[in-house]
Amino acid sequence: MNTLRNHEFWFVVGSQQMYGPEVLAHVRQHAAAMVAELSQSADIPSPLILKKTATTSEEILSIFREANSDPHCAGIVTWMHTFSPSKMWIAGLSINHKPLLHLHTQYNRDIPWSTIDMDYMNLNQSAHGDREHGFIMTRMKVARKVVVGHWQDPEVQKQIGSWMRAACAFADGQSKGTVRFGDNMREVAVTDGNKVSAQIQFGWSVNTYALGDLVQEIGSVTEAATKSLLEEYRELFTFSNDVAENPALMAQVKEQAHMELGIRSFLDSHNAGSFTTTFENLVGLNQLPGLAAQHLMLQGYGFGAEGDWKTAALVRAMKVMGEGLKGGTSFMEDYTYNLEPGNEMVLGAHMLEVCPSIARAKPVIEVHPLSIGNKGDPARLVFDTQTGPALTTTMLDLGSKFRLLVNEVESVALPYPMPKLPVARALWKPYPSFKGALKLWILAGGAHHTGFSTQVTVEMLEDYARTAGVEFIEIGKNTNEHELSASLEREFLSPA
Repeated sequence: MNTLRNHEFWFVVGSQQMYGPEVLAHVRQHAAAMVAELSQSADIPSPLILKKTATTSEEILSIFREANSDPHCAGIVTWMHTFSPSKMWIAGLSINHKPLLHLHTQYNRDIPWSTIDMDYMNLNQSAHGDREHGFIMTRMKVARKVVVGHWQDPEVQKQIGSWMRAACAFADGQSKGTVRFGDNMREVAVTDGNKVSAQIQFGWSVNTYALGDLVQEIGSVTEAATKSLLEEYRELFTFSNDVAENPALMAQVKEQAHMELGIRSFLDSHNAGSFTTTFENLVGLNQLPGLAAQHLMLQGYGFGAEGDWKTAALVRAMKVMGEGLKGGTSFMEDYTYNLEPGNEMVLGAHMLEVCPSIARAKPVIEVHPLSIGNKGDPARLVFDTQTGPALTTTMLDLGSKFRLLVNEVESVALPYPMPKLPVARALWKPYPSFKGALKLWILAGGAHHTGFSTQVTVEMLEDYARTAGVEFIEIGKNTNEHELSASLEREFLSPA
């Protein structure tokens, strides 16, 4: 993946003509210096492009028109160096379709106490100009992120970077589709939803394709390509002894490599960044994709099991957000609990499809029977997940609205070996408490399929929800369980 570098962000500085050429020259110089330094920050993941200083309504309108038509522009950062009368911004803001970040900063960090004069005040009046700018966006109900602080402050740069990652994920979702190989698991509610509403809200294009088309694509995979992928497996993963020494089991690994190459070719030819499978629809396939799906996720594709297209698209978005950061992101499912008093935990896993980007150590390729699907014994990666701060998140279609629900968790080590559970395993303790988190998740309608991440932050997901215009609910360390519970329960009350 190179999604973050393939998008750019425009830095637009507001001023006005009344200050004269000398002040505007300083504005341009300061803006250029800021963009140059910000672009070197490790927390800024995408190119930041300085645009012409906006001093008239016509200039502002032109910038927004240009941004709307530029597919590489993923968002706009605005900052008022001086005072910029906000009525000049109405025409441009009214047509804008790009995510916005309002940076409330100033060029100089400190007040020059002994030398400050009115010339300095007129040039460095962001405290004045940004309030005017903030008012018009609130008056126009413009959704945006507001970042406050000196532009050289590392925390400010991290907040800008978080927003950029979310904006890139949103832009990616508008250009990369989701392929469904088979429908949703029959009779399941939460994994289904309104695909038309999702495309209107997020830009997600979700379409189903015949298994026969995929089978044909898999059939065209060459032996040379399969051999090359098997060599890649050997570099990335460890083969269990029984697999390495058993030709029949190695043949199952080879089958997964065939499927991976076919799926990847199909996704790329359809400009898709995510996909779903279901064990109820495997006609023409010899196995349910296991290792194939896991390695594809490692390459940045989103995935959802049992036809769960919302989670597939969400995992792809999270892959984009977390690109280049320590840790990983995977499709996940809450499976069972440890209810020992004082040591309650959630065990997450899936039949096969958990991404090795969250592995604690080098994953092992094993082959075992699968009790559902009535197909061959699939190869899969077996591992335990990384420990430390993590989160689980799910996208819900509640009919009248979409809701992005996030739970902060602490990923912990397995206390005992699990030799009879040959799948990838995650164990975590949810915040703010086990009972509180699970009650709130249930009340909020939280799904059993999630995106699990040790690299994406709550802030990134909140930025994503704001950009997409959907509800965001966080269950975390500082959540007031009673207040959030009461708020969620009020949704069930009938109108008076």
